[in-house]
Amino acid sequence: MNKHWRTTYLPLLILTFAAFGIGTSEFVIVGLSPEIAKSLSVSVSAAGFLVTAYALGVTVGSPLVVIAASRMKRKQALIGLIGIFIVGNLACALAPGYEMLVVARVITALCHGAFFGIGSVVAAELVEPKRRARAIAMMFSGITLANVAGVPLGTALGQFAGWRATFWAVTAIGILAALGLALFLPSRLDQQQTSFTREFAALKNRSLLLALGVSVLAAASFFSVLTYIAPILQSEAGLSTHGVTLGLLLLGVAFTVGSVLGGKLADWRLVPSVNVLFLLVAVVQTVFALTMHSAVASMCAAFVWGVVAFAKFPALQTLVVNRGSEAPNLASTLNLSAFNLGNATGAWLGGAALAAGKPLTFLPVIAAVIALCGFALMLASGAAEGRRQLARVGRVESGAVRTEAADGEPCNT
Repeated sequence: MNKHWRTTYLPLLILTFAAFGIGTSEFVIVGLSPEIAKSLSVSVSAAGFLVTAYALGVTVGSPLVVIAASRMKRKQALIGLIGIFIVGNLACALAPGYEMLVVARVITALCHGAFFGIGSVVAAELVEPKRRARAIAMMFSGITLANVAGVPLGTALGQFAGWRATFWAVTAIGILAALGLALFLPSRLDQQQTSFTREFAALKNRSLLLALGVSVLAAASFFSVLTYIAPILQSEAGLSTHGVTLGLLLLGVAFTVGSVLGGKLADWRLVPSVNVLFLLVAVVQTVFALTMHSAVASMCAAFVWGVVAFAKFPALQTLVVNRGSEAPNLASTLNLSAFNLGNATGAWLGGAALAAGKPLTFLPVIAAVIALCGFALMLASGAAEGRRQLARVGRVESGAVRTEAADGEPCNT
């Protein structure tokens, strides 16, 4: 086996495989909720709360977990986090009732943000600097592959053999991922993590905090529509149940394309790419609202939206890692918490609009407005980063420090 392939691409593939398992575990609950509701004698809305419980577990628990692992070596931390994933999914498969299933889902969620946070830092360090965004995008493509293949297959398995069988299968994926990480993650990446104090000191960086806010808005825009995409395609576009399934598969392909595109754009021009993508999301969502009653036109608009919307996520992850370079593990993990906070916020905003009597066609309008807010916050974040870089240049000129500009953003003096 070629040494470069063994020390670079194989570890990246293992990280992607682990991401595939985590993504499948997160999203398959949507397809399994009718079976879970029937099996545990709870309402469909109660089964739907399992999604909310997971998102809250990621948002609140992941930063605490990564801080607890701050003195662990990265390889040890990743294997430990996959261990939590295995235990959580095993608990889901064995849960005797609804309450224990909720607890098991929260346990599973604890590994999510920390694994992607530390894993994206490791993925970036596996490759040369000019390919870091693409490496992060490759790891995150595991989530898109989970939506394309893992969720449909997991749902089909749950419908055929019972929902517990799906969690047994995901547990097996976790075990294989843990073995792969133990055997093939290079030892050169196994350095000690940063200290607790240093991790929190990074939060004084205003441009980092604004970038995290941008991630919240990006995810809120995305999930304000994605959460309700099935009823949109069925009720408004007039697709059959089978047509909705094919539409969701096509959307999964769009997410995959967007993930790859986002990585390449971020390696090329990071900040300008994110700005343009926010504007494109606003435009495409407006078109989606206007064409929603046409099956063909709405699917075309949804596909383009899936590409440009998902392209932002690896780029934003790269941006946050760069701006939080003094504590990349916490910064990267907080970004995953920001995404999940945006997930919950977007779903709530969409649901609130529908509860207030707004039609499904109104949801893309909400997404477009949030995307424009994200663009505005990106401008504010860029301005804050520019001021920070100017201050650092001033200290360099005075002989106080020596540093380089972060994330490719120029310092105009």
